Amino acid sequence: MPTSTKAKRTRSVEELSAAPHAGCGCGVDREDDGNSVDAGGRKAIGVDPDIKERNLKRLRRIEGQIRGLHKMVEEDRYCADIMTQISSVHEALRAVGRELMRNHLKHCASSAIRSGEQEASAMYDELVDMMYKHSR
Repeated sequence: MPTSTKAKRTRSVEELSAAPHAGCGCGVDREDDGNSVDAGGRKAIGVDPDIKERNLKRLRRIEGQIRGLHKMVEEDRYCADIMTQISSVHEALRAVGRELMRNHLKHCASSAIRSGEQEASAMYDELVDMMYKHSR
């Protein structure tokens, strides 16, 4: 039975994720035996400290906005006011996502694309999937 394009793309991204990534910003740090160093999953290794700090500040601000939303709902505030606040949270999250995408393109994607045809192909598939998932 033929494999779908989506399954092929997923498999190639998984294969890329399973391979050691020398110099990839979001690659998995692996020990020599191929086991993941961090049981929590992949770790970014090409993150600018200033960008990280800006993202953490944004996320703390978003946490405050979410607490404010919770309070507004508890207090039965006007629906349109709550929806306006929700829109602000969405935009703040999109700003964090843009910074993360820029970092991913700058470090991970460019490194994978330079690494060879197999890594480049898997990265192209990963990027297309990311853009599709996050454009909803």
